[in-house]
Amino acid sequence: MSHIPAPQSFAAARAASRSLAALAFIRLRFAALSLVLLFASTGLAQAQDWSYRVRPGDTLWDLGAKHLKNGINWRRLQEHNRIADPYHLPPGTRMLFPVGWLRIEPAKARVIAVRGAVNLLTSEKAAAALVVEGMRIGIGSRVETGPGASATLEFADGSRLMIQDNSRISFDELSSYGSTGMVDTRMRLQRGRTSNRVIPAKGPASRYIIDTPSATSSVRGTHFRVSAGDEGAPDATEVLEGKVAVGSQRTEVMVRPGFGTVAAAGAAPSAPIQLLPAPALSAAPPEQLPATIAWSPVEGAVAYRVEVVRDDAPEVLLFEARTSETRQRIDDLPAGRHRVQVRAVAANGLGGRDSSQVFTVNDQPAPPLTISPLDGQRLNLPRPRFEWTRAEGAERTRLQVAADEQFGQPLIDTEVAGQRFRPSESLAPGKYYWRVASRDGKGHAGRYGNVLPFEISDAPVDPGLEAPQAAKGMLTLRWQKGEPGQRYRVQIARERDFSKLLLDEVVDVPQIELKRPGGGTWHVRVQTIEDDGYAAPYGPPQQIRLPCRICYGAGAAGALLLLLTL
Repeated sequence: MSHIPAPQSFAAARAASRSLAALAFIRLRFAALSLVLLFASTGLAQAQDWSYRVRPGDTLWDLGAKHLKNGINWRRLQEHNRIADPYHLPPGTRMLFPVGWLRIEPAKARVIAVRGAVNLLTSEKAAAALVVEGMRIGIGSRVETGPGASATLEFADGSRLMIQDNSRISFDELSSYGSTGMVDTRMRLQRGRTSNRVIPAKGPASRYIIDTPSATSSVRGTHFRVSAGDEGAPDATEVLEGKVAVGSQRTEVMVRPGFGTVAAAGAAPSAPIQLLPAPALSAAPPEQLPATIAWSPVEGAVAYRVEVVRDDAPEVLLFEARTSETRQRIDDLPAGRHRVQVRAVAANGLGGRDSSQVFTVNDQPAPPLTISPLDGQRLNLPRPRFEWTRAEGAERTRLQVAADEQFGQPLIDTEVAGQRFRPSESLAPGKYYWRVASRDGKGHAGRYGNVLPFEISDAPVDPGLEAPQAAKGMLTLRWQKGEPGQRYRVQIARERDFSKLLLDEVVDVPQIELKRPGGGTWHVRVQTIEDDGYAAPYGPPQQIRLPCRICYGAGAAGALLLLLTL
């Protein structure tokens, strides 16, 4: 016997059934609405016509062969335009081509600039390949940039996309409508940031669309930036020129220049938000690299983004950094005319308006070649001599010495007309770095050469005194030979503090011969004198023990002659 539900169970079942039906209806309506919005955002391209101005010599069949897809006969084009005489097309008249009849061809993007490690995956199963300039990227490909890396792509219509560091973007559509100039470009930014310069649309089928996890940005000619959760912030669109339609499944907002919008996961894009103003850059542009860019703080900023681009191609990124400070050091850039751009970043993740400054990086005159100190050399001179070659075209050399590899606060920063320099102040024991750059007669400074580390030690240098030799009443001392051009100062004293000297003499060779002093203990020390007159610290004093004069006078071969380090 089957169970018969109570009346209230029937009512509950009937209500549940109605709720499910209503939910299914809502979902169906929502799906239909999404399709409508999709077609609306693409300008109902399939229902519109592309307009062409007839040129002298055009024929109906030539135009059909050039622009129509297979299966569409030129006679249909004649009917659509109501052309009575297909053999005579008056120049200057307009012909309409339904977009749905136009031939569609693949239009791969071309890589025009790469910085750092950028990977290309042509499919989900394909192995990654390094992106290089000139490479072509097609539909279904994915580009991933690593830390400090970027890539700039140019599409078939000349629009450019700059993919910044730590980004991932997939290309869903890269096609063109024959030779009409209309291009369909659609991509998905899964993480990171992009900057876009879009050529104005050349027809109803032109599209440039970027999807992020939370919103879709669609344009027909503008300059704007899109980020997908950069630094944990919501997806953001920032408009610098033109207008951008930003929408989701819920709503769409139109964003004008100087405004942006943010969209968190599952939420509608915000109403347009005014971008933060541009920071005021310091007046002086960089003269020589490395250089530090500084700017005034912007109220409401939580960070700043610094970028350097080519002045003649602002989509080619050469340097980028995010900082909470109001200054940024730039160590190296290729030679050329560049533009530094600085913008404030608000707490909502929107980047503000850019401040920019144009400057030139010179690679001439070339940096000098370094001679001394050597890379990693340990020196026992508190005032070491720096030496280098002279580069062609250089008149002066700029020398910097610092305790940090970034040269944040150089201890020595000077220009020298010659090729040698010895500081007037002693350097404390420790690790240091030095570098040199050339300056020509017109005052143009080239880039610095390699940064070389060296170390100052306060340990006295052992001159390497050999055991003394005595013969015929004379005493000979020898020590290790130094560098060419060096001289040596030798002191001998009875007392360890060298307060009373028996000998104080400068010689040109690492040897001295003197009349044998009396027996007992004597102290010897040697000082190196550089060819420019700089006297290094004395080496460690050493002891000589001489036998008594009577024993020595007997000529005993076994006389005691000892050299001991103190």
